Amino acid sequence: MKIVILDAYTVDQGELTWNGLTDFAEVESYERTSPEDVVSRCKGAEIVLTNKVALDATILNKLPRLQYIGILATGYNVVDIETANRQNIVVTNIPAYSTESVAQMVFSHLLNIVSRVDHYARENKQGKWVSSPDFCYLDHQLFELSGKKMGIIGLGNTGMATARIATSFGLQVFAYTSKEEEDLPFGIKKVDLECIFKQCDIISLHCPLTETTHHLVNKERLISMKPTAILINTGRGPLVDDAAVADALKNGTIAAYGTDVLTTEPASADNPLLDAPNCYITPHIAWATREARQRLIDICTENVRAYLDGEPVNQVN
Repeated sequence: MKIVILDAYTVDQGELTWNGLTDFAEVESYERTSPEDVVSRCKGAEIVLTNKVALDATILNKLPRLQYIGILATGYNVVDIETANRQNIVVTNIPAYSTESVAQMVFSHLLNIVSRVDHYARENKQGKWVSSPDFCYLDHQLFELSGKKMGIIGLGNTGMATARIATSFGLQVFAYTSKEEEDLPFGIKKVDLECIFKQCDIISLHCPLTETTHHLVNKERLISMKPTAILINTGRGPLVDDAAVADALKNGTIAAYGTDVLTTEPASADNPLLDAPNCYITPHIAWATREARQRLIDICTENVRAYLDGEPVNQVN
């Protein structure tokens, strides 16, 4: 049996190993795979593992020996599920491996915005504190989180972890969720989207990307937000209209945007958010702590083991 990993470097970064998979089969691992090389590299493999390399109908139709696709992520839009079903290919994903890491990034962005950590560190290097006539150097307002309202859109694993941290900061937590209010932990109030956008000081996005959530944050909703509001996105880039958010920042419609994701990744050079004021962008790294990446590899290995034992887990088709 042969296992092919199409884009191993996105996960292992050259520092983690896939040794557990060698217990099951011969493993061919590629750091990256271009679209034109997918079929030649996968030919003869019964198992293919992919993070962001797409496996569409055209590719799957050329791989008659393929029996199992392991997606090295939670989202599974990189695989044509309908074609996989027709060809009896089992498809699995990796759920909940980066929950704590992503929730941590939410507050990394938020604390940077309200406490201006990066700003003051840079100012110090420019000698601003050294030359200050006062014992402290203060040129921007700082804000406490305690007592403010945080709206969380989507209360799955990551949304719930974010809510837990939020309550420890003394934030009032409002959630837009399909869960019943009586099933929510103490301190989380179920509300509608209108309430989230109109009343909350901070909004954090954790919902899946679907037809109905595409551009969930648009010009109309941004206008309804407080001018002091902060928007955080560690979910999916297309949940927000990048151009509308850039305009809102330039016009002072909202105060700040912290995001780990953009509509196009890597970022397009002409993305208006890149030079928007009070916009803080990290390059899709919320999931990528060493612990989360190791967890991903471990879950992947167990997914393959379960499949070979005839009892697939984390199957999405």
